[in-house]
Amino acid sequence: MFTVIGLMFAGMAAGFLLRKRRLGFVHPAITLLIWALLFLLGVEVGGNEAIIRSLHTIGLEALVLTLGGTLGSVTAAWLLWRTLTGGEKRKPSAADGTRPTQGSTLHALRGSLVIVGFFVLGVGCSLTGLLPGHVGSRVSFYALCALMTCVGVSVGNDPQTLKNFRSLNPRLVFLPVATIVGTLAGTALVSLLLSHRSLTDCLAVGSGFGYYSLSSIFITEYKGAETGTVALLANIARELVTLLGAPLLVRWFGRLAPISAGGATTMDTTLPVIAQTAGQELVVVSIFHGFVVDFSVPFLVTLFCSF
Repeated sequence: MFTVIGLMFAGMAAGFLLRKRRLGFVHPAITLLIWALLFLLGVEVGGNEAIIRSLHTIGLEALVLTLGGTLGSVTAAWLLWRTLTGGEKRKPSAADGTRPTQGSTLHALRGSLVIVGFFVLGVGCSLTGLLPGHVGSRVSFYALCALMTCVGVSVGNDPQTLKNFRSLNPRLVFLPVATIVGTLAGTALVSLLLSHRSLTDCLAVGSGFGYYSLSSIFITEYKGAETGTVALLANIARELVTLLGAPLLVRWFGRLAPISAGGATTMDTTLPVIAQTAGQELVVVSIFHGFVVDFSVPFLVTLFCSF
């Protein structure tokens, strides 16, 4: 975690030193690295026998918990966004570092469909034996390091970054709280649909906030392999929902929504997508949010598993 964050800050320093030069290659490189990471994630998922075997039995449970927790978090983020903007329905524009949301829903999803294709391709390559599953976890770390460096260069090279940081609303520090409370509220609500799962089991799964590796290990230790697999699937799905749906989340729930949806992943894997859709001036908020939510995962998961 600290390695990739350090690389991002190193990239920011390099971008700042090169701020008088136009680095047109950075944004295409970010896009290619995102595609590569989704492909590698697919390889890793396809190589995990526990996930593949459980898809037909517990996949629906994981999906319900994912949608409930994510919807709760983005609703809380939407309420905070309306509070900060006074109810103004301002859409991000190219002037403040985001890509404008134009056209139909299909147009907004076009980039996401490409990402889905790379993920599915990775799963297929793993299932057919073209690539071993462990390759995904090994190579993805280096791809993530390259991605975070490029994101840092992009932010540091933008002359508006420092001005945007100074103009941030101090109330944005409440975004991690909104994410945690909204996720737990949404998860508790949809737990009513899963009568054979206890409320605390569902809250433990929701408390992963996209941090699927750590949360699933904790839950497997306390609640068993089946619940641990639900946690793994649900939190992988949350990360994918953020990566694939960020443009639509911005459109429907405001610019804080993809940060809240990303949970603990917003300081690393989902940060580039957030920067592209919500705006680079929110990168600092995204990192702060990811750090706080990430820090809360082991405490909240352990708390709910103890009941």
